[in-house]
Amino acid sequence: MTASFSVSNPAFRERVTASFTDQQVMHTLGARLMEIQPGRVVIELPYQQALTQQHGFLHAGIVTTVIDSACGYAAFTLMPADAEILSVEFKINLLSPARGEKLIAVGQVIKAGRNLTVCHGDAFMQNGDRQKPVAHMVGTMMAIHNRDDLKK
Repeated sequence: MTASFSVSNPAFRERVTASFTDQQVMHTLGARLMEIQPGRVVIELPYQQALTQQHGFLHAGIVTTVIDSACGYAAFTLMPADAEILSVEFKINLLSPARGEKLIAVGQVIKAGRNLTVCHGDAFMQNGDRQKPVAHMVGTMMAIHNRDDLKK
C-alpha cells in the first residue's frame, strides 16, 4: 500500500537532488539517486569489494548508511522550503547477507508530521532479475526549521 502525500515545496525533486549531490558519503560510496516521489526515494549502490566485510558481503554499516539516506530523503520530499532533515532514531533488521550486483534501498514515509516523520525502508540485493531482501529499517526523521547554519 502506497500512501498519498501532499508536498509543501513544489521544487522538492530539485532540492533532494541538490542535497544528495552535496552528501559526500553517497558520492564516496558510489550511490545513485534513482527515484524521487512524494514520500518515497530509491537509492542504488553497485556492489564493490571495497565496501565488504571479511566474508565478501556488503558491510552492515554500508547497507545501513544507504537505507538511512533513502528514508531521510523520503521524509525530505515532504519538507517545506525552510526545513532540513536529520535522522534522530532508527532500528534496522538485517535479514540476509548482502551480496549481488547492486543494493537497492527504498525509503518510504509512513507518517509525516511538522517536526517528526516516521519512515520505513527496505533494502534488496539485485542479481540479474532477482531481488533478495537484505534489510528493513524503521526510522524517525526530524525537521529542522529556519537554521541558516544548515543551509549552503
